[in-house]
Amino acid sequence: MELLGKTSIDFIGKRNISFVISAIISIIGLIGVVQVGRGAANMGIDFSGGTAMQLKFSKPVVIADARAALHKNGVAKADLQEIKDGNKLLVKMAGAAVGKPSEMVQAAFKKEFADNAFTVESSTEIGPSIGDKLRKDTLIAAVLSLLGIILYIAWRFDFQFGVGATCATLHDCLAMFAVFYLLNKEINLLFITAVLTIAGYSLTDTVVVFDRIRENLHKNLKGAMNTIFNDSINEVLSRTIVTSLTVFLAAASLFFFGGEVIHDFSLALLIGVLVGTYSSVFVASPIVVILENRALAKKA
Repeated sequence: MELLGKTSIDFIGKRNISFVISAIISIIGLIGVVQVGRGAANMGIDFSGGTAMQLKFSKPVVIADARAALHKNGVAKADLQEIKDGNKLLVKMAGAAVGKPSEMVQAAFKKEFADNAFTVESSTEIGPSIGDKLRKDTLIAAVLSLLGIILYIAWRFDFQFGVGATCATLHDCLAMFAVFYLLNKEINLLFITAVLTIAGYSLTDTVVVFDRIRENLHKNLKGAMNTIFNDSINEVLSRTIVTSLTVFLAAASLFFFGGEVIHDFSLALLIGVLVGTYSSVFVASPIVVILENRALAKKA
């Protein structure tokens, strides 16, 4: 299936513009990562410790009334989210002492909403020390995954391609951190899952482009490097767009119809698909061109 037919876009020629855009995104993403490492971002209870409860009421509950009921009964720092299906309420208390918050929340609602019975569908409690360990282990896992990527690509192609793929994947991860940090979205295990998922998707998309580049390099060993790379990207452009659009539509379905619980997760996927497609063309390939041209210049 071809959406565009034959194209002749000079992608490599626009690398300076794309590098500036990517540099800005990456710097913001690095700030976000540092803040996450320090625990200074909007951390979920997975990383900061705390309590999360999902309650199901017999009647609809107004968020403002629920928040007022908690404040009145000594639960001041609580994040409330309404789950529209089934009169459900999600209560999160980051950094709270384990054991007591859930009891305080239940007591407050029983007192203030005596005519609106509720049941506790789920309750999760994580201590601060465990949350801190999870945060550090998660960052280590992300770094190790990037090292694995460069080794795999270097083995399958060569070192220059490995550097390009790793830079593109790192760029995508930082872009997701940048957007979530700027929007003050919660950083939790679901977000990290989305980041690693997109890292795999971005790598797959990049490998497809690299495969075509390698084929064309073997066919035209004496051709200009910029021309070979541009031709290769244009040849797989329709395939890249169709694949990305398919994944984007699936993620969009989760975003609009998946419910509040996976709303941020699906948002991260949407961002990641767009950025991953962009990086395969405008980050990974231009970096390899620069490295390949330098290698040829040294041989000359």
